[in-house]
Amino acid sequence: MEPEHIRATYEDIHKLIRASAEKIKEFKPDILIAIGFFPARVLRTFLKDTSRKGNIPIYAIGLSLYESLPGMTAEQIGREVVRTQWLGPETAHVLLGKRALIVDEVDDSRKTLHYAISELQKDVERDLEALPESEREAQRTQFAIFVVHNKLKPKLAELPADIPYYAGAEVEDLWLDYPWEAVSDIDEHNRLAAAKRA
Repeated sequence: MEPEHIRATYEDIHKLIRASAEKIKEFKPDILIAIGFFPARVLRTFLKDTSRKGNIPIYAIGLSLYESLPGMTAEQIGREVVRTQWLGPETAHVLLGKRALIVDEVDDSRKTLHYAISELQKDVERDLEALPESEREAQRTQFAIFVVHNKLKPKLAELPADIPYYAGAEVEDLWLDYPWEAVSDIDEHNRLAAAKRA
């Protein structure tokens, strides 16, 4: 049987991100680390600060948990986070001394977010080791997390308690269909989303 779906439209996502931005501004991110690139780009619009020179930079990392990728076995899908893109050598030290906001579409099992924060923290610690000890604490990265949707379900991984966590909406544990994943007809996606609300 096909699982029940929640279809979010671009407008739905835009409104959730706009509403969340005021809380996120309190964190004052210097950079955005996008697992979900579309939400990160929209969020940047609402985090504009006239006292800042230029836009907040967005760096993308690619992580896959539920997607079938070449070379993956059926057993890996949904169980193992696969790194498909990471900060390269030219951006290796970009995190030092920053307030980095990790942005994703959904917090489902929490495995992807746990992997991202754990690996990014390891990168920071490695980079800090190259600095004189007297400079390390001032250059330690502060992280926070924003997800458009947090599924209300038991999580399979933990996040550090000292990391601020922002969610645009708390939702039931249903399959989320995002408009940027609509491979055939975006109008049909939006029609189904509207019919579900009626």
